[in-house]
Amino acid sequence: MGRRTVVIGLVGTKLDIGGKRRWDRWRPTVSLCQHEDLVVDRLELLASRSSGRLVAQLAQDIRRVSPETEVRPHRVEFDDPWDFAEVYGTLHDFARGYSFREDSEDYLVHMTTGTHVAQICLFLLTESRHFPARLIQSSPPIEEDSAGRYAVIDLDLSRYDRLAERFAAEKRSAVSFLKAGIETRNAAFNHLMEEIEVVALHSPEPLLLTGATGVGKTNLARRIYELKSQRRLVTGAFVEVNCATLRGDAAMSALFGHKKGAFTGAVSDRTGLLGTAHEGLLFLDEIANLGLDEQAMLLRALEEKTFLPVGSDQPVRSDFGLIAGTNENLDVAVAEGRFREDLLARLDTWSFRVPSLKDRREDLEPNLTYELSRWTERTGRRVSFNKEARRRFLEFAMAPDSPWHGNFRDLNAAVLRMATFAAGGRIQEAHVAAEIQRLKSRWQGRRPRSQSSARVEAVLGKDAGSDLDRFVAVQLEDVLAVCEEARSLSEAGRRLFAASREKKRSSNDADRLAKYLAKFDLTFSVVQERLRQHLATP
Repeated sequence: MGRRTVVIGLVGTKLDIGGKRRWDRWRPTVSLCQHEDLVVDRLELLASRSSGRLVAQLAQDIRRVSPETEVRPHRVEFDDPWDFAEVYGTLHDFARGYSFREDSEDYLVHMTTGTHVAQICLFLLTESRHFPARLIQSSPPIEEDSAGRYAVIDLDLSRYDRLAERFAAEKRSAVSFLKAGIETRNAAFNHLMEEIEVVALHSPEPLLLTGATGVGKTNLARRIYELKSQRRLVTGAFVEVNCATLRGDAAMSALFGHKKGAFTGAVSDRTGLLGTAHEGLLFLDEIANLGLDEQAMLLRALEEKTFLPVGSDQPVRSDFGLIAGTNENLDVAVAEGRFREDLLARLDTWSFRVPSLKDRREDLEPNLTYELSRWTERTGRRVSFNKEARRRFLEFAMAPDSPWHGNFRDLNAAVLRMATFAAGGRIQEAHVAAEIQRLKSRWQGRRPRSQSSARVEAVLGKDAGSDLDRFVAVQLEDVLAVCEEARSLSEAGRRLFAASREKKRSSNDADRLAKYLAKFDLTFSVVQERLRQHLATP
């Protein structure tokens, strides 16, 4: 015995109505049993007590057109057939109580009869598999003697080739948008963009973008926002800030706002970045530089969507999305006590590492083309390579010993320089040779941070720095690196003397650091000021 076909549907109190001239009209429930290519073995008719006579008439007429069809009436009552909660609940109870035999029966849910509310509820219950069925929709005849038409709708949309291709094309378009339209060739990077596309469109949770400086985290965050905005997932603004620029007491005010009079200089209310990002997206770049107090308030704002502006006891609500960026290992920052473990756990739900340019050398050529097109957009001048110049630059760029320390910032600057000097809009071999030499010289002069004495020279001067023993210079360089990133003398001391504090051998980390700096005639504020001046010097 083959599989049986069972149709479940509501009685149409208007469309299915009988009468002496009922055979002159199209009746959807009866018409389902009149098709030669659709054999209905059993019809489960859902109706109220008041529709008893109509159900009996339908059963009689169905036996006339399809003697093999078994008609089973079921009583369902809606006090208000337009009340969504009541209708959904009643149909849900019916589905839960029905004995489905999926091993031997195929089920169709008839969508044509009943109120619009009932039709929506039947759709939802079928989509959620409470009815393990496909949908069937009937429609009036085109020809006078026809039983009408019907269409079976499978909610597995992947079975519809044209729909599947449309969804695939939409996905390809979204991924291409995240890549700025660049036809990248690196398989790992392309897979990363596909994952980010899915998360950006289907999860409201924070995203964490990691990777070296210059890999494009800021541009990617902006494109994620624009993609969300296109799909109406966000309606507010894109707000970005580099947390390394948030220093001291001003950080709290910048992030969370303040009330007028909260502190000296607070002459008016300030909304703050979190408030500005309401119903939009906040991008916190270099989040490892955020102070511990600000981290605690950010965590609360993420979890509760509320925060307290400086000087206010009234919470402010902001339903903002968050993308965080960093070039640091946040697990190390947690171990060193400068990043909250609970905040990292909140950010780490969706963490994506954006690879460096040197790790995707096959993408250098399409990115070179992209940078040239950006130059044209900015300047209105069209510039291109001659054939040999392009070959030579790509040969150098894709070589294993080209480190691309600055990633896309280095590539963008290289294209800008060559295009600027390209007379007549053509980059020649001489331009490429000069740029290769410049990049090589720059990269060779860049030593790893652990071996560098740049901070020592910046703070003490080149001559004084060169007079130090190597042992002292290396130690001082590390101390200055911590002072550069820390927000206060106390925070720097906690990081530098963490092991001593753990063993309770030190009670005043700030005092120990101040005495160490005094050996070089330095204070914490002088160190930070000189390092800021050094970073600002081109």
